Amino acid sequence: MNKIKCECGHVNPEGTVLCEACGKPVEGNQHIDGNDQRKLLNMRYDGSARRSQTYNKSIVDKIWNFFSSVKVGVWLIVLALIASAIGTIFPQEQYIPADATSRAPSVFYEAQYGTIGQIYYQLGFHNLYGSWWYMLLIALIGVSLVICSIDRFVPLYKALRMQKPKRHTTFLKRQRLFSETEQVSADEKEKLVSGLKKQRYKVWEENGHVLAEKGRFSRWGPYVNHIGLILVLIAALLRMTTFMYIDDYVWVREGEQTVIPGTEGEYYIKNKDFILETYDENDERFKEAINKQGNVAKNYQTNAIIYKKKGDNVAGADPELEKVTEEKIRMNHPLKFDGYTLYQAGYQQNEFKSMTFKVHETDDPKETSLGSFTIDLTEPKDKYQLDDGFSVDVTQYYPDYELEEDEPASETPYPRNPAFVFTVHPPENEEPETSFVGIGKNIDATGENDYKLGIENFDTRYVSGLTVRRDYTLPLFIIGAAIFMIGVIQGMYWQHRRIWLHPKEEGIMVAGHTNKNWFGLKKDIEQVIADTNVNMVDDQLETD
Repeated sequence: MNKIKCECGHVNPEGTVLCEACGKPVEGNQHIDGNDQRKLLNMRYDGSARRSQTYNKSIVDKIWNFFSSVKVGVWLIVLALIASAIGTIFPQEQYIPADATSRAPSVFYEAQYGTIGQIYYQLGFHNLYGSWWYMLLIALIGVSLVICSIDRFVPLYKALRMQKPKRHTTFLKRQRLFSETEQVSADEKEKLVSGLKKQRYKVWEENGHVLAEKGRFSRWGPYVNHIGLILVLIAALLRMTTFMYIDDYVWVREGEQTVIPGTEGEYYIKNKDFILETYDENDERFKEAINKQGNVAKNYQTNAIIYKKKGDNVAGADPELEKVTEEKIRMNHPLKFDGYTLYQAGYQQNEFKSMTFKVHETDDPKETSLGSFTIDLTEPKDKYQLDDGFSVDVTQYYPDYELEEDEPASETPYPRNPAFVFTVHPPENEEPETSFVGIGKNIDATGENDYKLGIENFDTRYVSGLTVRRDYTLPLFIIGAAIFMIGVIQGMYWQHRRIWLHPKEEGIMVAGHTNKNWFGLKKDIEQVIADTNVNMVDDQLETD
């Protein structure tokens, strides 16, 4: 590594702009002002050597220099913000409405939003926060913040730690605030030091040279910001892992018990009862809405019981469960247990629970029942035996019937629009007959059937929609945000002020520098030199 020796004898590392010991500009190394002796010194990072400004040969140097650029960091953040904004145009995959025509992303976005929706899906914006390129973008922002901070923090820390009261006259004369007085008494010099201490400056003296400083800690505000942002980014990345963050959805039917998704089969929920309360149709506040869309929900809640599995799974056996809690889940009143939170997020009315069919003769206008049977739509049997000798086979069952390319299919496994293909076996070994029966459909497969099936009765039930969430990253987000705000306050409300007193024969030189609020620094100097013959500093920026 090349070294640069100053005339004061101090050896500076390569890339130094202002000598670490005396502050004299290094000849031929004025990256900042091009060696123009008339210009003020650029005091950013106190002229210390930065790695990104010194080395540019190896691939590591080039990568370091790329990510140490503030512009690169800002552009990465802008790209992340643009991507996040686009991700809010249409709902994310997990928020596709339950009543959508199809909840398959490949179908939903194109069907709902046309060509733009298809492009949105194909570019991966439907699952933005879980996409690899978005996570890579977040990681690159983190890399940029770390390198950018190290590249500036370390040299600045060394420069401020090593600064001495005695500075080269060139350093003082090229500060923004400067004055020179030819005759100053020893008492007046003492008054200056005393005044600085009264202004709560920390004072160092070296052979009559004085450095007064306060508010240095404000220089670390931006780096504290960076630490906070890095913690937030780490929390965002951890949010992609199921160990740290779960956001799932489960439908639970009245009376049904099911495993809670995301718990790896450890917890179960039972929908003991679902309650829906609506506003009175004569309520003036909601009359318009009720006339427009029907009933308006006032409250809907799930009376739930949470169970926890005991012991290990045994193949073929139902798990042994123990009750954890029993509570009501309402809007804005979630159920919390063992780190998980269940939110009441939706419901469905009138989902079919069971259907009763009767068999009658095709040509009987009164449709007199020859026998009936009831199908539990959650667990339908393959065969039903009727009392008077008939038997019915359930050949095909479509819980949520629809036609796909002229072929019957089920859109979901839930009995929202059940349809069946039945095979009816009449008594006395007559030829079996096939029928297709659904809501509003009763089709004779051959047109020659002697018997027909009809819906005699049905039961419906509510289905409760619950959001399952576990978030271990939230404390990290809060800590990161708090640290970020501390950095903002630290850098915004305090200033790093420095005043140098340089004895010169019978007189004195006064120079001052701050990172902000120059008016405040001038007021400090004005109070310090009051009742002395020391000239007030000139603002050389205004003079230029």
